[in-house]
Amino acid sequence: MNSVQLVAAIRELYSRHPEYFHHEPWELVHVLYSLNYTDDLADEAEISAAVEAARGDYLQWRAA
Repeated sequence: MNSVQLVAAIRELYSRHPEYFHHEPWELVHVLYSLNYTDDLADEAEISAAVEAARGDYLQWRAA
C-alpha cells in the first residue's frame, strides 16, 4: 500500500469511525489491518505521516 492509498484509507476510517480520530499511529496499525483497510500491517512511521495529512483534511471537511 503506498502513501496515497494509506491517506485515503485513514480518511475513510475517520469518516466511518470518527471515534478513532484521536488514536495514536501505533494504535492505528492494528485497527487498519483488523478493519480490512490494509492487506498487511503498515509501518508506524508511514501511518504517522498519513495521519497528519488525513487529520488536517478531516478537520477542514468537518468545519465546512
